[in-house]
Order: sequence, then structure tokens, then C-alpha cells
Amino acid sequence: MSQQIEHVLEESRLFEPPTTFAEAASVSSRAEYDALYKKSIEDPEGFWGDVASELHWFKKWDRVCNKDNMPFVKWYEGGKTNVAYNCLDRHLTTARKNKAAIIWEGEPGDQVILTYQELHRRVCQAANGLKKMGVKKGDRVAIYMPMIPELAIAMLACARIGAIHSIIFGGFSATAISDRVHDSDVSCIITADGGWRRGGIVTLKDAVDEALQSCPTVKNVLVVKRTENEVTMVEGRDHWWHDLLADVSDDCPAEELDAEDPLYILYTSGSTGKPKGILHTTGGYMVGTYLTSKHVFDLKEEDTYWCTA
Repeated sequence: MSQQIEHVLEESRLFEPPTTFAEAASVSSRAEYDALYKKSIEDPEGFWGDVASELHWFKKWDRVCNKDNMPFVKWYEGGKTNVAYNCLDRHLTTARKNKAAIIWEGEPGDQVILTYQELHRRVCQAANGLKKMGVKKGDRVAIYMPMIPELAIAMLACARIGAIHSIIFGGFSATAISDRVHDSDVSCIITADGGWRRGGIVTLKDAVDEALQSCPTVKNVLVVKRTENEVTMVEGRDHWWHDLLADVSDDCPAEELDAEDPLYILYTSGSTGKPKGILHTTGGYMVGTYLTSKHVFDLKEEDTYWCTA
């Protein structure tokens, strides 16, 4: 009977790309792909060491992969790097510094274009703003924001100083916020007064205020003015983004982080139980996402990577 049931769990068809497309790809043929795959299987340390060497390291690793204490694998043990430095600083000595790093348009039609150089400046300011509030390496920072440039800036600012960020979807309830804040012992939340969604305002700051009624670990809330809806600012705890960053330096050297230092925590949705936080460390995550962008997305210098919220 099972043999008579049609299924599509196996797919053997091949669809050849146009020759011009293949020739321009980072992996231009099946033979080249097979050679890369073979090396990754037969010599994984050599393969992943070669990939990591294309990025910036303050100190090269002593060992690519330590599997002595399975399943607790360590990648690039002994290496020192910084994700924000690799996203920004390493491009500032090239012509790419004047290239658009972020091209953004909001729901109301407002637009922002940030070059790598300008994004670097804003990330450094945000990082110094976090330091001004007392945020330091190893502290957990929750980010509960709309899809605005400050979201990416906040993530990179945390990575720059070694603070561990945790993104909370900007549509989750106050309960969902407090669950994640308690679980990771968050000391600072970055949010906005509100966010635009289908013509209406999602009152993000109100949700944070409700959540923090039961979150004593949070000492600071940094608020971006986006929709300009009326919000309550708690004296001593809440800070407007534009005020805090008005007089900070735009120079903030990137922290030299161990490859195994935590980078961020991402929680499951919690739809089937208590949300579970997945901790990503610095070096291995950085190298993996770099290779994905290079080969899977096949990003080129002239490409624009586009997404919508």
C-alpha cells in the first residue's frame, strides 16, 4: 500500500542555471562545489580555518575546533575577534566606506541611507551611550524595537562592547518580555515609543513599562523616538536615545572578545511551552554567517540585499 502513495520527500531532478549566472557565482560549477564539500568533510579544520582567515582577528586561534568535551564543542579556541569590527571597521580602509550599508524606508515613507562610515560612527555613539548607562561586557541587553535603523545599530553596539543582546519580537506581549528578561537576567532594555504597523501604532514602550513591574534586574531603558506617541518616562531609569547620545564620542574601540564569548541569545516563540534561549557565541557564529552570505546568498559587491518586515 505504501508503495502506491505518491510522495515528494525525495527530489532527484536537476535544474541547470544559465551559464552567465553560474560563471559569476562564488561557486561556479558542481565540480567546484563537490571539491569544497569534500574538503569540509575530509579536512574540516582546514576548511573552516581557511574561511575564518578571510575575516579579521585581533589574535589568531590556537585550535579551529575542540571536540574533546562533546557535545560542548569550542570553535576557534584562543582566537580574539569582534563581530561589529568585522561588519564595519574592516571596511573603513577601503572604498566600501562610502558605500551604502543600510538603505531603509519606513511605513510612513521616511527614508534613511547610512554608509559604512556613517553606520560605524552611529554604532560607536550607541556603544558609548550604553557604557554611559553602565552597560559592560557580559551584561544582557534586551532589544524590543520596530524595524528601524536603530535596531541594527543597537545590535552592533552591544557586540562592539561585548554586551549580550537578546532580540524580542516587537509584537510580543508584556508577559513575553518579562519571561525573557527574567530568564537571561537582563539589566537594560532598548525600545521605542512605538512602531508603525499597517497604519497604526504598536505601543512598545507601554508594553515594556508593564513588563518591568515584575523585572527588578532592569536598571535602564533606552527609548528611541519613532512614532511620537505619548509615553511615560521613569526618572533615573528611562533615557531618550537622542538625549543620551547627544554628547557622547563617536570613537569607541571594539572590544577584543574571545571566540567563545557569548554574542546573543535568541528565544523560541514559547508557543509549545516556556521560551528556550539559544546562546550563540562569537567566532563560530560569525564565520558561519559569513560563509552563508558568501556562498548561499552569493552576495556580490554590486548587490543590494533586500528584505521587508
